Amino acid sequence: MQLARNVMAALVSLGLTGAAAAQVSSISTPPQGSVWNTMGSVIAGQVRESANMAMVVQPYGGNAQMMQSVNEGLAEFSLNDVNDVITAVEGSGEYSTAMPNLRVIARINPFPVGLYVKESAGITSVAELAGKSVPSGWDAFPIARSHITAILAAGGLTWDDVRQVPVPELIRGSDDMASGRVDSAFFAVGGPKVAEVDASVGGVRFLTVEANDETLAKIQEVRPAFYFLEVAPAPPRVGVKEPMMFVTWDNVMVAGTHVTDEQVTTLLTVLFDEAEAIGNAYPPLRALNLETAYKDYPGLEYHPAAIAFFEGRGVAQAPAD
Repeated sequence: MQLARNVMAALVSLGLTGAAAAQVSSISTPPQGSVWNTMGSVIAGQVRESANMAMVVQPYGGNAQMMQSVNEGLAEFSLNDVNDVITAVEGSGEYSTAMPNLRVIARINPFPVGLYVKESAGITSVAELAGKSVPSGWDAFPIARSHITAILAAGGLTWDDVRQVPVPELIRGSDDMASGRVDSAFFAVGGPKVAEVDASVGGVRFLTVEANDETLAKIQEVRPAFYFLEVAPAPPRVGVKEPMMFVTWDNVMVAGTHVTDEQVTTLLTVLFDEAEAIGNAYPPLRALNLETAYKDYPGLEYHPAAIAFFEGRGVAQAPAD
């Protein structure tokens, strides 16, 4: 019921009620300041500009609410870590109930994540967090638990090696690091919130991990679709001081089974025909690539309209890693 009220509030705020609301597609995301919210806003803006489809972004407290909104037909689309979509569909991990109405429509981009600290802390690696505080709990954003577990493992640590400080969700976690309540924070590379904290504390840096076969096996024990990716410094990648390896997953765009073929086809057409404009608006989306967007993932199905779209563009499905 609360999800339904959230969606209606968003439509009212935009003056989209009654018959008009029925024509609106929504993308569920985390709160403003998160990478997914920024990505969703850029994509929705391009859809409104390039296609005859109204689209809004609807923020929720965390990934579980995002998936629930799509599964229950309260939102049409969402962006999420493919690992989390797998567990949502299964009803495993943080999900006590399976969500069978979720369908992938496209791989969007690789998504490197890490733990970062104030530059004044004088540490550069995850291994150096031993005995220091790391955000834990994540009641409103439980996806972070598995991600931080993997990051710690890639630094040779477990939760028992650090001091756990409960935080509720992503933005609050970074605010708590900025205020000194916790030594480190978790975020995606390129996140607007990281840039905000960087400016407020005089500099931040992401911590390095050990990327080798042994640590790859450890992170894939946490989630099977994790992998390592090297990220080079660039202006949008605040806190990346040199080429660094990051724990990474694939972002995917998800739709509900209730979403029409026309809505899916319209969104995919804009995503890939306007990929240059979308990437210019938000650099992490420059990774949008039609040739790598149709990837097989264990336990997940594609929306029928997405299958037809890729087949019509001559794109074969890539096997799972």
